[in-house]
Amino acid sequence: MKMLINGMDVDSRSGEVIEVINPYNSQVLDTVPAAAKEDVDFAVESAVMGQKKWYRNHVRARAAILRKFLELLKRDRDDLARTITMETGKPVFDSYGEIDSVSMTFESSIEIVKHHYGKTMPMGIEGGYDDDLQVTVHEPLGVIACIVPFNFPAALWAFKAAPALMAGNSIVVKPASYNPLCVLKLMKLLVEAGVTPEAVQCITGRGSKVGNWLVENPLVAQVNLTGGVEAGKEIARRAAENLTEYKFELGGNDPLIICADCDMDLAVNEAGDKTRNAGQCCSGAKRFIVHNSIKDIFVKRLIEERLKTVKTGDLMNMDTDFGTLISEHAAKEVERQVLHTVGQGAKIVYGGRRTGAFYEPTVLVDVKPDMDIARDMEVFGPVFPIIGFDTLEEAIEIAEATQYGLSSGVITNNLQDAMMVAGSLKAGMVAVNGSGGFRAQELPFGGGKKMSGNSRECMSSVLEEVTQEKSIIFRYAMKKYNENK
Repeated sequence: MKMLINGMDVDSRSGEVIEVINPYNSQVLDTVPAAAKEDVDFAVESAVMGQKKWYRNHVRARAAILRKFLELLKRDRDDLARTITMETGKPVFDSYGEIDSVSMTFESSIEIVKHHYGKTMPMGIEGGYDDDLQVTVHEPLGVIACIVPFNFPAALWAFKAAPALMAGNSIVVKPASYNPLCVLKLMKLLVEAGVTPEAVQCITGRGSKVGNWLVENPLVAQVNLTGGVEAGKEIARRAAENLTEYKFELGGNDPLIICADCDMDLAVNEAGDKTRNAGQCCSGAKRFIVHNSIKDIFVKRLIEERLKTVKTGDLMNMDTDFGTLISEHAAKEVERQVLHTVGQGAKIVYGGRRTGAFYEPTVLVDVKPDMDIARDMEVFGPVFPIIGFDTLEEAIEIAEATQYGLSSGVITNNLQDAMMVAGSLKAGMVAVNGSGGFRAQELPFGGGKKMSGNSRECMSSVLEEVTQEKSIIFRYAMKKYNENK
């Protein structure tokens, strides 16, 4: 599959390509271009002109075009879901859900932009300005570079693309090099729907090159990244040269505190959500901080009721609910992290085996608060480190002993304990009787705490991130009115 530049399928000027591998069977699905710097610069320059053309469409016209995209999305739903499964290794039932979330994100973006109001300042409160009419309007930023991760390629693409486009920006998208195919197809549907071709560019290649070239381009108004902390730091350093704005949703090592008085059925169910997408979720429990009095029964039930019941096999079978990691390399990294933790004194009581890109759900006990996995070692896989505690204060201390502050959760029937945890954890979200994997479209999500980023990607506040507020003053506009009132 080729890149999308100005509505055309193009190769890299270098002629280099990257293979896209199916992690389930290690077969080559396709190749995509490895963009050269000239490709990136041309796409950005074109996007500047495309943004001006696209913004000339009234809000209602942009809405009509994006609704046409939603019709095309419905038409191609099967193909898109199967594409995600083949290039990502997740079960197809999960891929269908992801495509459906794209539809909801675009529909929500259409509605919120239609109701994104400016303000009129009150008059007569400041001497010297009694006759001036002061108002604000919202304008697009310009060109937004969207760097999309591999774990939920379509869903997280939509969170970046939909509000940005509806607000009148142009986008230059860099999908993950592991699985760019579905994102490329989605971008091409935007062109088919009638979006200004120059306003929707899609560049493929390695993030270490293409991402850096995007960030360094002074014509880019904002970089929107979902990715790792080190990638965020590198982008921030490069963005500083041109004072380019950036919005990040970065890593997490979310704690789930399970108290002695918990509803055990609920605790096991919420913890078991970790198997979703083979544990490759930025948010979602990664450290299980369990009261010592219930730790053994929790581990037993987690294994018997959730982990032993996962259905593996043909990913195109709707009954399969557990797939592979994104690559064999990623699975080997999870394997290395587990063995590292065992070397620090933990014990594997379930799982721990890898076959290619597949890694079994794995439970580690005897995990101590000073181990790397209990602090800053984020494991992007189906691993359940169990950390015991005796007092709630101790549990909070363990939960806070990390550089991350993405999401978190607590399972308890005690409202005061729940409030204590919610008020103590420095995280972007605390779910009471839920895990950090909770994500609703309207609710602010993401960083804002520690090293987990600065974006609050959601429908209720996203327009603050993809538009800028302009003040307009009409000097003496109210002079005659004020003289005659």
